[in-house]
Amino acid sequence: MELGNKNRRNNIISALNELGKIMQALGKNQPYGSFSKLLSEEEYTDFQKIILREQAYNGWFTPLAIKQSLFAHGEQLLSENLAPWVNHYEWSNTPKRVGIIMAGNIPLVGFNDFICTLLSGHHPYIKLSSNDQRLLPNLLKILELFLPDLFEKVKFVSQLKDIDAIIATGRNNSSRYFERYFGHLPHIIRKNRTSVAVLRGDESLDDLKGIGSDIFDYYGLGCRNVSKLLLTEEFDLNRFFEAVFPYKEIINHHKYANNYDYYKTIYLMNRVPIIENGFLITTENKELFAPISVVYTHRFSNEEAINDYLFQEKNNIQVIVGRDFTPFGKAQKPSLMDYADGVDTMLFLNQL
Repeated sequence: MELGNKNRRNNIISALNELGKIMQALGKNQPYGSFSKLLSEEEYTDFQKIILREQAYNGWFTPLAIKQSLFAHGEQLLSENLAPWVNHYEWSNTPKRVGIIMAGNIPLVGFNDFICTLLSGHHPYIKLSSNDQRLLPNLLKILELFLPDLFEKVKFVSQLKDIDAIIATGRNNSSRYFERYFGHLPHIIRKNRTSVAVLRGDESLDDLKGIGSDIFDYYGLGCRNVSKLLLTEEFDLNRFFEAVFPYKEIINHHKYANNYDYYKTIYLMNRVPIIENGFLITTENKELFAPISVVYTHRFSNEEAINDYLFQEKNNIQVIVGRDFTPFGKAQKPSLMDYADGVDTMLFLNQL
C-alpha cells in the first residue's frame, strides 16, 4: 500500500478508535470523562438524551437495546481490533460511490457496512431505514470531530442515484426490489435469515444461560437471534426454561408482551401444543422462522439428521450456536470477520 494511502487509513483507524471509546462509555452509561479534548460534555450529554428519546420514535429501540449495540460496536472499533483486521485488505486508489441501504430491525444494524466502506477507501452513500434515522447521523457528528473531512466522503441520501455499487439489507420482498433496480451494479443484497441453536443434552447451565442472550437480545428482532432449537431426543426442555428464567423481565416491554399474548391465544385457540413460562413460548415446528416471543423446537434422532437439516437450510441461517459452532451467548456479538450471510464485505469492496 502506498504511504499516502496507508496514512489515510491509519487516520481513519485512529478516529474510529476514539469513537469506539466514546461508544463504549455511552453503552455503559458512564458519566462524561476525559475521552478527548475534542468532545465536550454538552455533546456527550446530547447523545445520552438521544438514547433516551429514541424509544418514542421506535418502540423496540429501548435505551437498553441501544446501549448494548453501542458497546458491542464500540468494542470492535478499538484500534487493537480494527488494525489487524483491516490490514488483510487493500485501500482503493479509485474511490467508488457505494450505496448502503440499511435495515432498521435493531439499532445500528448497518454500521459494519459503513465501516467497511470507509476503511476500504470508498465513499458511503447511506439510505437510512425509517426505523433508525437518528443514531448513525449523530454518531458520525462525533466521528467528524476526529475526522474533519468525513462528510466529504459520507452522504446521507433519500434516494440512491449515481452510485457505482450497492450493499442492501432487507426482507425477501424488498430484496426483489433491490435486484430489479440495482442488479446491474456490483452488489451485495441480503435477504431474510435467522439463527438456530443445537442442543445435544450435555450443555452446562452456563451454556444454556448463554442461549437466553442469543434469543432475547434486541427482543429477538435480529437475524442473529436464535429462533429455533434443534434438540436431540433426550434433551430435557425443563433445563432450558430454568436457564433462561433470568430473562423474565422482557415481558415488561409492551410490544414484546403484545406478541406473546397474541401468539399464545392463537396457539390455544387452534389447539397447538405449546410449552410456555410466562414470557416465552416453545412449540414443535419444522419451520425455521419463528415470530417474536416464540421459539420453534424440533427433535432429531441422530447427529446426521441435524447436519442434514442445517445443510438444507444453510441459505436461511445466519448463525448456528452450539458446541463446535458459534459459542453460546455470542450470537449477537460478532467479530469484524463475522460477515453477514458469510459474504466478505471488505473483499467485495476491494474488487470494485
